[in-house]
Amino acid sequence: MANAIPHDKSNGYEQIAETFMRARNPRIGPATVREWSRTFPPATSILDLGCGYGLPITQVLIDQGFVVYGVDASLKLITAFRERFPNAFAECAAVEDSEFFCRTFDGIIAWGLMFLLAPDVQRAVIGKVARALNPGGRFLFTSPMKAVTWSDSLTGRTSISLGAEAYEQVLRAKGLLLTGEAVDEGENYYYFASKPCQGRHTQTLESRSATRSNPQ
Repeated sequence: MANAIPHDKSNGYEQIAETFMRARNPRIGPATVREWSRTFPPATSILDLGCGYGLPITQVLIDQGFVVYGVDASLKLITAFRERFPNAFAECAAVEDSEFFCRTFDGIIAWGLMFLLAPDVQRAVIGKVARALNPGGRFLFTSPMKAVTWSDSLTGRTSISLGAEAYEQVLRAKGLLLTGEAVDEGENYYYFASKPCQGRHTQTLESRSATRSNPQ
């Protein structure tokens, strides 16, 4: 019996890594990420999930003086990341398999990653993020507002957004609060979540409209 072809944990991005690095628009994303991160103290440790080759998101975080830990399943992309940021921490692993450097963080970001994962994996990763955040820590991720399925323009693979209502439910179930939503210049939809400090009351579902476009 022939050996089974191993599952590509990079969701096709290892194969098209060079194309992705040429095609990524560096002007899309930095402004929103910079605004989200501006209240973190200098030298805050931030985990960048699906960090790719580090541009432009990791670059923004490092320019702000943060200590970045990057995880990506593409060996080509994480190699480029290490070459660009030799002082950053980096791991070649799928986010669902990573141990997140066996530590906790005050900030975690997953830009352009979540919808590449299967729905059950998305839910599991949000749970891992919740456990890896310190109390009061914050989580940013992107995925379309509507529940939708489409083909990735570079890999041709299926991408899946659970939609804003489902993401809020998952966040709450994992112990995180949705604190804001926003759209950037490239029409990427952002979710801002936080891990409550002990004793903090949770938001109600009805409060979502009041939190939209607040990256705190």
